[in-house]
Amino acid sequence: MSAESAEHAFSEEIEDQDVSVNQDASAAKVSAASRLEEEGDVAADYLEELLDIADIDGDIDIEVRNGRTYISIVAEEEAEGLEGLVGEDGEVLEALQELTRLAVLSATENRSRLVLDINGYRQERTGHLQKIAEDAAASVKETGKSVALEPMSAYERKIVHDAVADLGLVSESEGEGAGRHIVVSAD
Repeated sequence: MSAESAEHAFSEEIEDQDVSVNQDASAAKVSAASRLEEEGDVAADYLEELLDIADIDGDIDIEVRNGRTYISIVAEEEAEGLEGLVGEDGEVLEALQELTRLAVLSATENRSRLVLDINGYRQERTGHLQKIAEDAAASVKETGKSVALEPMSAYERKIVHDAVADLGLVSESEGEGAGRHIVVSAD
């Protein structure tokens, strides 16, 4: 075999490997997307059954974005009972989200990072959390002193961390369990 034909054969082998790697990556993306869709279906079935048992009206929307499944329960009118599923400061919503994640884990044997929202509570809360981050950042910039925020859930802390970073400051979670909170500082 000449050097030229050996080089050509080697080049074809590398191209075949590149195609194989690209196909594997595409298959992994499709697999992840179908896994997230399956999570959404299992979660929707679980929540539908819960709503039926509680005799609460609501429509369930499923959306997959940014590698996460988002489930929303909404009602066209002020449906009695949906507010109760949010609870004070979203406590019931957090518990329901964890129960839904457990139902998905039980059915699929995969841990889920799904996010549950009821009647737009999380969207409204996100706006409030961004305002808290902006106020803390303004205080840090004005006084130069760190600001400790009230305890919040992991999901809410993530929103605040992102907002603080966007404002050019530093945030860090401190504390344990229900007392875990964010401290915003200039460095």
